[in-house]
Amino acid sequence: MRKSESKKNRRRKGILLAIIMILFTGVVLTASTYAWFTANRSVTVESIDVNVQATEGLQISTDATDWKAVITNDDITGAAWSGVLNQLPKGVGVFASPVSTAGNIDSSGLMEMYRGTVATPEGESTNKLTAVKSTETNGTTGDFVAFDLFFRSTKAQPIYLTSASTVTLKDGTSISGLENAARVAFINEGGVEYGSTAASAQAKKDGNLSLIWEPNYDVHTAAGVANANDAYGISTTTTGGSKLPYVGVKAPITTGVLVNDKNSSYFANVNTTGSPVSGIPSSAYIKVTDLVAGITKVRVYMWIEGQDVDCEDHASGGSITYNLQFSIDSQSA
Repeated sequence: MRKSESKKNRRRKGILLAIIMILFTGVVLTASTYAWFTANRSVTVESIDVNVQATEGLQISTDATDWKAVITNDDITGAAWSGVLNQLPKGVGVFASPVSTAGNIDSSGLMEMYRGTVATPEGESTNKLTAVKSTETNGTTGDFVAFDLFFRSTKAQPIYLTSASTVTLKDGTSISGLENAARVAFINEGGVEYGSTAASAQAKKDGNLSLIWEPNYDVHTAAGVANANDAYGISTTTTGGSKLPYVGVKAPITTGVLVNDKNSSYFANVNTTGSPVSGIPSSAYIKVTDLVAGITKVRVYMWIEGQDVDCEDHASGGSITYNLQFSIDSQSA
């Protein structure tokens, strides 16, 4: 009897220990999933490729002088005109810090972007977010991509993002999570009539937000799904999910707040137009903005959104490729 009871006791202890280990493992996994990137975590995108194309009947330029059908990284960084403000980070540290925006435009026609840091304040036990304004400069450093495009059109008409527009990892073979947190915004800076000088088009700074595009909205990494639940209280799935609501940073945050804080002094709801990982449907392109008959200046922003659930510590780096193709048609022929 004593041997039998001893075996039962050992069995109970073994089962209890196993349960404790499972619970401990669950706590570790939950505790190690953080929104944004914690202060001791650096995730670097190795390189950024930007490819911009225009379909027949539309011409594009980075200076309103040299008109092309295809724009590349070199065109963006090589633009040289008075007041040019094209930022395309290159080298080590590209996109090392996520940013966030509520889509507000300042008096210079620039979108207000904020670089966030998540850390545990001294004397506290909870990670909190602080944020500082990140303003672009002309060159190859910075926290995000920003550049001006000029569109030449023979008549006033809308332009659309076609199904060839994508945001992917360069090798296209795996998911790091960062490509799911990517955003692209388009600011209509205004237009000038035919016969106007290039300088008059370059000087436009009307600053009207036309679109924030959210590609790959319906897929998340497993860690992103956990982050959505743990940090934001949102339930989602790795595939086939609906577009998730989020608030973007709209002002500097000097005293740390939780990432799911809805304080209107710091955050505002962001309206995006999403496309699934399968791509923009060829039967329904996404409208970007309206062009004038002449030259329209459009400022483009590309960034990793810190408030996206996939922007968390488990996300890995890689080389991200942004493909934008514009058309005057609303769908494929």
